[in-house]
Amino acid sequence: MPARTQAPTGTDCHPPSSFIAVFTFAHLSDPHLPLPPVRVDELLSKRLTGWLSWTRRRQFMLRPEALAATVADIDAARPDHVVVTGDLVNISTAAEFRQAAAWLTTLGPPDHVTVIPGNHDAYVRSADRDSFAAWVPYMVGDGGSASAPPDFPAVRRRGPVAFVGLSTAVPMPVFIAAGTLGAEQIARFETTMRDLAAAGLCRVVLIHHPPQIGGAKPRKGLTDAPAFRAAIERVGAELILHGHNHRAQLGRIETRAGGVPVLGAASASAAPGTRYGAGGYNLIRITPHDAGWAIDVEIRAIADDLAGCTAGQRFRLVAPRPPVAPARAA
Repeated sequence: MPARTQAPTGTDCHPPSSFIAVFTFAHLSDPHLPLPPVRVDELLSKRLTGWLSWTRRRQFMLRPEALAATVADIDAARPDHVVVTGDLVNISTAAEFRQAAAWLTTLGPPDHVTVIPGNHDAYVRSADRDSFAAWVPYMVGDGGSASAPPDFPAVRRRGPVAFVGLSTAVPMPVFIAAGTLGAEQIARFETTMRDLAAAGLCRVVLIHHPPQIGGAKPRKGLTDAPAFRAAIERVGAELILHGHNHRAQLGRIETRAGGVPVLGAASASAAPGTRYGAGGYNLIRITPHDAGWAIDVEIRAIADDLAGCTAGQRFRLVAPRPPVAPARAA
């Protein structure tokens, strides 16, 4: 059954009442690590437009020192888990993927960090050895193989939470930043979500592109968002997390049983004072609440002096435990 908000978003949000957190995790997204040197032959593709965007504009807004402030704040918070909802790189070069694999080790070991890819992580078609397949230990579901390409949905059970990782990362034409799940992934997702509901877990869905109505313009959106929303209508979710827009935002997917919250994270590397505004991450606490879950969210924004992050909005979402949904007729 979908979650409902206990406090409105925006300036009317208020801190949640005191509680004992049983599981805490950090949600960051779109770190866009600095672009390593690029060979001329690597630019003979869509990469050229991404390289121009980075060298002329993005490198001045998405700063490594800002990302370092985010990571330092996460380290200080000592969450039980960390999730990254995509766009670790910019134009999908082999050097970028190796750099990102090394950066992930600074967040923690693979069992402590869960990653899904974004559109920039599939900017062009790449051989597995030169792609985000290098991050498989951070993406593979419980019981999966770290030596094979990632398979989605990827489920990781941590405490009372089941993280359900999805991939919308497929190469797109020039000037298109959209993503696609595909019918097969959505079908597997439905089955997975029913099983997790039966297990009584708090289901947190990880997806790069915002799936709610109005989440992104068509050229940057999820191409099969209606099909995904229809799946959520059938199987529900307690929380959906995304990135892509480089802004913290709270939306919802309406269902007959209520609204499923859709929470976006700002870019983890957006420097204060830039067009994106100060980036950061979401600190989320999951606590048993009556017959369901209390989901307390604190938006952490990078401080002006880059000495960590400061607390922004705080609000609580309340998610009843879902009934076991019957399987859909064939």
